Amino acid sequence: MSFVPDTTVLIQFAIASVILAITPGPDMTLFVSRTLSQGRAAGFASMAGALTGTIVHTTLVVVGVSALIVASPSAFLVLKIFGAGYLVYLAYQAIRYGSAFSPETKAGPRISVGKSFSIGFGVNLMNPKIILFFMTFLPQFVSAHDPYAAGKLFFLGAMFVLISIPVTAPMVFAADRFAFAMKRSPRVTRAVDYLFAGVFSAFALRIITAQAK
Repeated sequence: MSFVPDTTVLIQFAIASVILAITPGPDMTLFVSRTLSQGRAAGFASMAGALTGTIVHTTLVVVGVSALIVASPSAFLVLKIFGAGYLVYLAYQAIRYGSAFSPETKAGPRISVGKSFSIGFGVNLMNPKIILFFMTFLPQFVSAHDPYAAGKLFFLGAMFVLISIPVTAPMVFAADRFAFAMKRSPRVTRAVDYLFAGVFSAFALRIITAQAK
């Protein structure tokens, strides 16, 4: 099939994708925090939203929009502000509704599976580091002169999603198991609240300081 890269390229891309998938980032933090706060379904919904965002990023790379955003300082700045602001909001939610991370507590807002999906999608879509990554990462595996370059880029983007699922899914299951251990320890639960708030804030700082070049 013309849109499938060579075996050597697929192996190299698979290795790079696994490394990226296991690297901590806002997406991974969100999966775990949603699982602890709302359960396994919310965790998987957030993961599905983020992976859907990955497909969008792949599409943007193919049509060249990502390159345009990075080339425009004002557009890139707006994206950074929205992305960092969203993570700061999530950090605030973690502290303001900290008891929501307890699987037995009714306090704090319950978030639907659909909203968990949209949050995961938003965190992924508004992260300029992901745009930078896909703009510089995917093209390395496809020749610019390849007449089937667009199809191969889409194929690699879908491949990245498929590789990410078995890598990140165990984290959701582990967080779900950990949630039961937190039932009897409010102090540990509160510590997790602040931990996730701190991690979200740290990633917000990394995003706002991201450079386009």
